[in-house]
Amino acid sequence: MKLFVAPPWMRLFLLAGGSILWIGIWHTGFAAASWILYVPAVMFVFAAATGICPGAILSRTILPPRDA
Repeated sequence: MKLFVAPPWMRLFLLAGGSILWIGIWHTGFAAASWILYVPAVMFVFAAATGICPGAILSRTILPPRDA
């Protein structure tokens, strides 16, 4: 299985999305926010920091790309 390594533009996009999620969780209150909100927030920041995108890997496993 080949890992999906995110290009720099996608890493910036994921970092921006993750930051907005974390700001929203902080604004709501860490105790008041549902635990499910932490899943994409952690995944986005992880993907931005490492370049390994778990969501893209899962999507490619379920729906493999067609080679033309």
